[in-house]
Amino acid sequence: MSISVSNISKLYNEQKALDNISFDIKQGEIVGFLGPNGAGKSTMMKILTTYLNPTEGAATVNSFDINTQSTDVRKSVGYLPEHNPLYLEMYIREYLDFNAKVYGCHTSRIEEVIQLTGLLPEANKKIGQLSKGYRQRVGLACALLHDPQVLILDEPTTGLDPNQLVEIRELITSIGKQKTVFLSTHIMQEVEAMCDRVLIINKGKIVADKYLNDMIDEKEQIIEVEFDYRVEEAFLLQLPNVETVKNTGGFLYQITFNTTVDMRSAVFDFAHDNQLKILQLSKKNKNLESLFRELTS
Repeated sequence: MSISVSNISKLYNEQKALDNISFDIKQGEIVGFLGPNGAGKSTMMKILTTYLNPTEGAATVNSFDINTQSTDVRKSVGYLPEHNPLYLEMYIREYLDFNAKVYGCHTSRIEEVIQLTGLLPEANKKIGQLSKGYRQRVGLACALLHDPQVLILDEPTTGLDPNQLVEIRELITSIGKQKTVFLSTHIMQEVEAMCDRVLIINKGKIVADKYLNDMIDEKEQIIEVEFDYRVEEAFLLQLPNVETVKNTGGFLYQITFNTTVDMRSAVFDFAHDNQLKILQLSKKNKNLESLFRELTS
């Protein structure tokens, strides 16, 4: 395993930030780490990068123990913290050269990461002259300098505009073809676009660990239907395989079914047989956002 976490807890005085957390991440996975503010995401990432010590439990990164081999962990991990620490008065190559010397990397690696992260068009600028998106690229380039097998990225897309989001997403997806990536974000669409798997944390506990492909195959489906007048929810509960019916405003209803069969035709036939006029009809599989809200609200 690239990352293995076993029964990790972290206390700040009486406040429990992490509560007996365990999970494993295989080599080559891109795993999204989701949770509300204060759920414990950054604390977990700081423990994995040895910036914080756990109160209880153990973890390994690249087979190195975070408690007894912290120097080896740091050497083998690329870390981009939530608040990207950069020396704004430095030029990009100057900054990367400074960090390459810290890591003991050959200077040829600087040009490699500049190319890899798409920094070449801005490579002659000072970091303070760069947009937020390019500053994130500099942070990623620095994290990649020593060619780590594991990347830990804490909110790598925070504050980016839509174009920058696409650029950083493509970059992380490309990097993830060769390396293990563990990233936190608040943007569900980014997880769905980049990640193979999602871990959801709430109040210091892991509340979900799912592969995104498995979510697509889950049986629960939601049909949204709008009629031309108000219909009683109890009447729609007569539909086959129905779990719940909810009026979401006006004449719009959200009907949840427990089946893999597409129920749109059944709703259409039911409406026709009961002389109900449908204004719109659509199918929604349970997505990451609905799962997140269900588990953390």
